[in-house]
Amino acid sequence: MSDTLNPLRPLAFLRRERAFLVGIVSAGVFFAFGGSWLGDLSSPVWSGFMFAWLFAVMLWSSFAVVRHADGLAVRLGEPYGTLILTLAVISIEVVMISAVMLTGSENPALARDTMFAVLMIVLNGMLGITLLVGGLKHHEQEYNLRGASAYLGVIIPLAALCIVMPRFTTSTSDSSASPLLSVFLIVMSVGLYGTFLAIQAARHSHYFKQPASDQDAGDDHDHDAHHDHGDMEVFGVGYHAVMLVCTMLPIVLLSKNMAKVIDHGSEALGAPTALSGFLVAVLVLSPEAMAAVKAAMANQLQRTVNIALGSALATIGLTIPAVLLIGMFTGKTVELGLENVELILLVVTLAVSMVNFGSGRTNIMQGAVHLLLFIAYVVLIFD
Repeated sequence: MSDTLNPLRPLAFLRRERAFLVGIVSAGVFFAFGGSWLGDLSSPVWSGFMFAWLFAVMLWSSFAVVRHADGLAVRLGEPYGTLILTLAVISIEVVMISAVMLTGSENPALARDTMFAVLMIVLNGMLGITLLVGGLKHHEQEYNLRGASAYLGVIIPLAALCIVMPRFTTSTSDSSASPLLSVFLIVMSVGLYGTFLAIQAARHSHYFKQPASDQDAGDDHDHDAHHDHGDMEVFGVGYHAVMLVCTMLPIVLLSKNMAKVIDHGSEALGAPTALSGFLVAVLVLSPEAMAAVKAAMANQLQRTVNIALGSALATIGLTIPAVLLIGMFTGKTVELGLENVELILLVVTLAVSMVNFGSGRTNIMQGAVHLLLFIAYVVLIFD
């Protein structure tokens, strides 16, 4: 029914795009008064209020981004819809990390901690919850084994080269990359991720579609894609594409203010340095996690796999070049190599992922294992 409606009718547009309007108004208010409001955050009540306001508006805007990405997914089908969602969410992550790096105090490990947090959230938290709830409802769920193998086949070398190897190189005194290694990692990450996108979007796009055996009798994939989105209003590709960019705009504009609040809060509370990265990752990935759970409940596990593994891959493939370029142009140190405990968690996570995504079917056991690893990560942030 939405296909026949005019998406730009004033009253309907105001009702539907409240998140965008609130986000733009908030961005304008902080542009005008943010300097004085955030100049003195010594009061816990005031700083808490600022954090709550920014977090709520940015989270609401993030859900609006996901809604428009879902609209594009209905129109374009898989894997293009999930690919658009992943690129939109990871772009927000890159913008927020960049804002914190450029405006906050010196924190060489921020980008690494955020990337590691994203990996733990999507590979353990997100997959754990989705496989668990999907298994409880459907007992066993099927996905495209070739697609999962393609993701892991790129994630593993990228993780090893970008966030493991710098821990052991001797060209620098810390876990940062030398200028030569930085250039190599930038070119390698962009090239490898670009090659993967070409495979996913064109040459082997069928690797990333739900296996035909999971479809209801007499239904094709497009029908299921529409059904999976329930009563969501779906309009033309142009409308959703434009509004996806517009709803991302408040997040980008408010990220600098959020960076100041997070930086102050971490210092004032004496919180672990990894907590800042975890908060950024949670803010960015919450809407995407909801989309993954929704897909698993609808027995469209391939969409869940595309979201989770695609986010993990895009996090390394896009964030590494961005933060290294910022470091090179600003002279800021960017530490990439993981510490020993984080390294163990990453190796175990990748090994478990290879085992659990090696058969083409999942059940609650895989979900429980991934969820256990995520809980271990959260505990170790504070220990």
